[in-house]
Amino acid sequence: MLSATLQQGLSAYGIGGKVRALRLKKKMGLVELGTHTGLSPALLSKIERGRLFPTLPTLLRIALVFSVGLDYFFAGAREKPLVAVVRKGQRVRLPDRPGVRDVVFRFESLDFPATERRFNSYYAEFFPVPADRLRLHDHPGVEFIYVLEGTLAVHLGGEDYPLDPGDAMYFDATVPHAYRRAKGRACSAVVVTSP
Repeated sequence: MLSATLQQGLSAYGIGGKVRALRLKKKMGLVELGTHTGLSPALLSKIERGRLFPTLPTLLRIALVFSVGLDYFFAGAREKPLVAVVRKGQRVRLPDRPGVRDVVFRFESLDFPATERRFNSYYAEFFPVPADRLRLHDHPGVEFIYVLEGTLAVHLGGEDYPLDPGDAMYFDATVPHAYRRAKGRACSAVVVTSP
């Protein structure tokens, strides 16, 4: 069973409607399409109605009948402007290390349903941790942090950079870095990463 996030992401492509449009354009019934693809009419009907998302091999069988490539089913999403709305209650929450109780920070993705993202944005909450227990990490690209509340200490290249509400920082994320709540009862920020 697909999660609501995956269902929403796949629905945006309108694959079922595109299959139906191709079939009707060729004046073909579900039974005839089933004969050509080796798929049951019931399965094809579920795909067309968006009740089932086909696997790529299944979609390729359908595409071959109509002499189109797989890109036909995915390219149409670009015809509309890219818009992705993430409600507060729909955010995907990501701890710094899955399965660990004492986390240093928790990220919530602010843009997960956007296709073809050029950057990733997160709402982040930071927790206190002694400076000697910081876990350095690095990743390709750059990172931007805008502090919303509390004081955030960013450890980068052997130095600590304290950031207060309204402060921002942009840095090369290939340099090992770590975060920690420096003071205050709560600390949060918007974090943007780009490859």
